[in-house]
Amino acid sequence: MNTEPRTFPPRPIRGLRARFVRQFSCPSDFADVTVDFEPWEDGFTFEVDREATVVNDPGPRELAAYHAALAAGMREELAELAESASGGGLVVAVAVVVRRTVVHDVDSHAGAFHRAGRLVVREAFDQAYGGPSRPERRRAAPSR
Repeated sequence: MNTEPRTFPPRPIRGLRARFVRQFSCPSDFADVTVDFEPWEDGFTFEVDREATVVNDPGPRELAAYHAALAAGMREELAELAESASGGGLVVAVAVVVRRTVVHDVDSHAGAFHRAGRLVVREAFDQAYGGPSRPERRRAAPSR
């Protein structure tokens, strides 16, 4: 039995896109990012590529707030995975590089980017180790 902890990510995982979009009522949510996960020193490093694309740039202050929320969501999800049984002794040693950010003029906010950060970590974990990192939620059958 192997008790050696896994390191995340075990290899570069590039071009992951996370979209958190809920536009069915007010207020709505919109966040769309593309990031790379690179093996790095122990811990979590977050940076925005100087050549990163920003669609509908909201200005430097608001964009910085969105990226900070994205990073916070990633940190939270990584901490939960490292502690969970599915993480199984996970050591986080990652540099995340933001390559593309899409902002909606009305529906983007820090909370949506926070959620996108959590989602993209789950996707990266699934690609790194195969299969979902958490059980899928089942929706209730529609009532008739």
